[in-house]
Amino acid sequence: MNLIGDHTDYTGGLVLPMAIDRWTVVRGRRTDARVRLASAQEAEPADVPVDVADPAAVTPAWARYVAGVVAELGGSTGFEGTVDSDVPVGAGLSSSAALEVAVALALGFRGTPLALAQLCQRAEQRSSGVPSGIMDQLSSAAGVEGHLTLIDCHELTVTPVPLPAGTEVVVVYGHHRTLVGSEYATRVAECAAAERAVGPLRLATAADAERIADPVVRARARHVVSENERVRRFAAALADDDRPAAGRLMLDSHRSLRDDFQTSTASMDALVERLAALPGVFGARMTGGGFGGCAVALAEPGALREGWVVRPVAGASVQVN
Repeated sequence: MNLIGDHTDYTGGLVLPMAIDRWTVVRGRRTDARVRLASAQEAEPADVPVDVADPAAVTPAWARYVAGVVAELGGSTGFEGTVDSDVPVGAGLSSSAALEVAVALALGFRGTPLALAQLCQRAEQRSSGVPSGIMDQLSSAAGVEGHLTLIDCHELTVTPVPLPAGTEVVVVYGHHRTLVGSEYATRVAECAAAERAVGPLRLATAADAERIADPVVRARARHVVSENERVRRFAAALADDDRPAAGRLMLDSHRSLRDDFQTSTASMDALVERLAALPGVFGARMTGGGFGGCAVALAEPGALREGWVVRPVAGASVQVN
């Protein structure tokens, strides 16, 4: 779940997510040359050959993410088991990344958290066609108990940032969304156009963004440049235990997503405004890739009586019985 830093990862920028106490668990055993998984949340199982050629053509749709991982691993050993998850689907809480990471570990991947995240990012892109960044997978793989993870998506470094004591992170559901078929890929292309005009957005200044002639591309660049700076300031505010300042940055981030990046919706705007106006709430914003999903709020304990409180936990792991 991302506190701040949206649509910056695929330009090598900064993000500040955290692995949360919601789990996707794959259980089973090694078997023949197919991967068969029954899901407690899906009616149809995944049944994927280990030599799957086109993960995007696999049905049902959720099995494509399994197939993407199988294809990237390129193994010869199958697996039979189950998937159970309490990560909401279509909420902007990285449910597909959680599935990919869990499947990769179940199928025997034992590399570093970064290598795991890179494999699962490739699997997601291959299975969905969405040119997504690495934030979701790396946060899931490299989470740190009690900390947010400041990720530099160019250097691919992870810096733990403690969540101040006496602070709650609350997620409130807005409405279902999917990045497949959304304008996500269009935003990636618009950011690429901005970089052709002014160079890497991770290094660009506000003045650089304003030099872009096309007004739409200029607005997209303005969001990315300002969002990277907000991530830096947000991390500093948490280090200083200045939660009001952090909350204001969250609101600024949402407005930028709404106005410059145009990935919010009217109902998400209304939800964020309502949450931010409540006593004890420092700030709120939409979280995830946009076009719906959830809002996240930074608040005093007990300030919100809706949604669910999430806490930062360690990244994915393997248990062998």
